[in-house]
Amino acid sequence: MTPSPKSARSGAKKTISQEPKAKGAKPASTPKPSCKPKPKPKPTTAQSPSKGLHPRNLQGQGYDFVALMDTTPALKPFVRPNPYGNLSIDFSDPKAVKLLNLALLRLHYGLSYWDIPEGFLCPPIPGRVDYLHYLADLLAESAPPSKGGKRNVATGAKVPRGERVVALDIGTGANGIYPLLGHQVYGWRFVASDIDPVSLANVERIIANNPQLAGKLSLRQQSDAKQIFTGVITAKDRFDLTLCNPPFHASLAEASRGSERKLKNLAANKRAKGHAVAKNQEKLNFGGQKAELWCEGGEQAFLGQMIRESREFGSQCLWFTSLVSKKENLKPCYRLLEQVGVKRVETLEMAQGNKLTRVLAWTFMTPEQHRLWNQYRV
Repeated sequence: MTPSPKSARSGAKKTISQEPKAKGAKPASTPKPSCKPKPKPKPTTAQSPSKGLHPRNLQGQGYDFVALMDTTPALKPFVRPNPYGNLSIDFSDPKAVKLLNLALLRLHYGLSYWDIPEGFLCPPIPGRVDYLHYLADLLAESAPPSKGGKRNVATGAKVPRGERVVALDIGTGANGIYPLLGHQVYGWRFVASDIDPVSLANVERIIANNPQLAGKLSLRQQSDAKQIFTGVITAKDRFDLTLCNPPFHASLAEASRGSERKLKNLAANKRAKGHAVAKNQEKLNFGGQKAELWCEGGEQAFLGQMIRESREFGSQCLWFTSLVSKKENLKPCYRLLEQVGVKRVETLEMAQGNKLTRVLAWTFMTPEQHRLWNQYRV
């Protein structure tokens, strides 16, 4: 077994890249010539040169509030100078955050309509599109290069684009943000699943009000709360990617405590910047319903179920991926991935300011199978 020789990407920390020789084989570090492979090492991290967003992220240099207000005038009353003299909004105000999202989607991503019902998860656009950029790089790194050319992932020159790339979004929510961004940025087709019919109905409304999305995004309801891929992936499906932002709390009480901590942090941040904090401001700016924020057993149980189920669809999906919010959940995932016989594991740490977001990716296909998959798709 030899780790694949890939360098760290700008804006991210690269951790592990492993290709077991056979099912159940333990990961090992790169062997020296004439030496036996060493025992399985702990995942290592290569420091990236930047803490910022992905090089292709349009919000890498911040928000252009003048242009955003031009495209969405309703945002204007919420924009004001911060103590540093820069235009900003109150990120603890759910109305301001939702209007900012609409303005970003209009200005940068070509969508005219986007809305979510009150109380549903309102996603931060820069972080969500970053996930997609890194998945695009993941596809590009195994795609065949052009004749005599070298792949330049940072520029997106060799990133697979267009409708031949098909992705599955697990738990798309009422916002449907990954399919929307994925299609608008890369032209990919998406299947979006959710257990909540209200969420799917809202995504359907977004699609209907953006004609360019017609026929590009399809919706499937998961009828069994204990299943993730089963009941969603059909025998005819072939997906280049699956992606997921799993519920990370184990109970409503835990989710509530997490919300309270975020509210306190937001309030402290506002005071530090010289803004007043309303005493009755109790709604969390990103909202969230039960299926979006918590599930029985929390993130670790959800990831475990996802990994176990993925084995049944290993020949139909090139890469399985998921965000992992809690670092301590990675080690149990590595053990389980080894048990189910994956061929390769990738862990990416996407740095967004002081926040780290981890992406866990795994595949059941060999490098040769990856080459053939990409050759006949791209």
